[in-house]
Amino acid sequence: MSSLSVILPFVGDTHLSTPLLLIFLLCLLAVVAFEFVNGFHDTANAVATVIYTKALKPVVAIPWSGFWNFMGVFTGGIAVAMGILKLVPLDALMNLPIGVGACMVLSVLLASIAWNLGTWYLGIPCSSSHTMIGAMIGAGLGFTWYYGGAGVNWGKAEEIGLSLILSPVIGFGLAILLMYFLKHVIKYHALFHIPQGENDRPPLLIRGLLIMTCTLVSFFHGSNDGQKGVGLLMLILIAFLPAKFAVNHHIAKEKVLTELNGSEVLLKKIAVLNHNEGINMAEFIMRTRQTKIHLAKKNETDKENTYQFRKQIEGIIATMGKVEADQHLQISVSDKQQLSELKHELSKLVDFAPLWVILTISISLGLGTMIGWKRIVVTIGEKIGNEHLNYAQGATSEIVAASTIGLSTAFGLPVSTTHVLSSGIAGAMVASGGKDNLNNNTLKSIGLAWVLTLPVSIILAILLFMLFHLFV
Repeated sequence: MSSLSVILPFVGDTHLSTPLLLIFLLCLLAVVAFEFVNGFHDTANAVATVIYTKALKPVVAIPWSGFWNFMGVFTGGIAVAMGILKLVPLDALMNLPIGVGACMVLSVLLASIAWNLGTWYLGIPCSSSHTMIGAMIGAGLGFTWYYGGAGVNWGKAEEIGLSLILSPVIGFGLAILLMYFLKHVIKYHALFHIPQGENDRPPLLIRGLLIMTCTLVSFFHGSNDGQKGVGLLMLILIAFLPAKFAVNHHIAKEKVLTELNGSEVLLKKIAVLNHNEGINMAEFIMRTRQTKIHLAKKNETDKENTYQFRKQIEGIIATMGKVEADQHLQISVSDKQQLSELKHELSKLVDFAPLWVILTISISLGLGTMIGWKRIVVTIGEKIGNEHLNYAQGATSEIVAASTIGLSTAFGLPVSTTHVLSSGIAGAMVASGGKDNLNNNTLKSIGLAWVLTLPVSIILAILLFMLFHLFV
């Protein structure tokens, strides 16, 4: 089937057949829709407490939260996004027809959007992170069914799964401790007031605290959840246009050559100091030379050489990482720092996202925040506990959520804003009135969604992958 040379804004020349071009555009639209849904599904958690406690009116709180979500994505780096990308077999996808990559991204996106919309409609605070990761695992399993090999990076999946499971447990425990601190050490009576009616607003100091915590949750939500959208968009670009987006062509070849030569010299020095133990220099030198060959040949239209260059760079980075982590090797502080810097610079070749990708996701998340928030706000404010939310409970849950999400982002791990905040409110309710202060019916609904999200999204994605594969 002949290719069309269609030039798209930011993307450039596509060289895709008409059906693939249409699917590519559909995938781009779907990832924007996913992040938009994420905005009014997950981000409602960030504004729930500030709206429910009357610290801000919705007309102010929603744009404010949307802006800080935008800033979170824009300034939060791409560590979480790259972690998401490592779940799927990118190297294998680049060696297969583009239609296979299209099957994978479509199944991930449509499975995620379907489950997110269903739980939002029912007003259940469900995790977009769980949904998307389950869908990626499902698509990976579908890939393995047809093509064999490791369709899912189970090591990365385990790391992410542990982060998603532990974060709400930590949020619950920290919220209890912080509430006890406020009750027994701070003892500021106004903090424990439950607002009654539209005109019952918190004192200025408490209002400032609630607005600050809302801002922090919004910002860190963007820096973590927004990055998942960046990862998804990069997956689409790499699946459809691997030669153009598998590596960062904007880094000058001369700069890459300097870094490769520097890495070779440094590892030779470390090998000599350690009597050639722990480092296979012959293999490293051979890989470096191969990388230089493919560096000269790779370009935005040569899929084969660009793919080989990416593989070689990943191998070099992996070797440098092993040397850096080997406690038995004698490495000076300055050499270790130089090794880390060279590894970081080389990583930018394969772990990157163009500015327009980050801006697209930032805007989608920010706009999504501005609609559809009410269902989740009512659940958070009224239905997790048997009493309505007071100021201290709102501030506590958001402080815990912001700190947990911020730390997870720093370590490049995705967490669920929904689960961290919901568990924080549950912890605050327990600290206020014991376990009988929890609304068991709501918690059962949230718990059921939490348990079902992974298996349902995995099954949905597998079925969608198999359906779409019929047309490859």
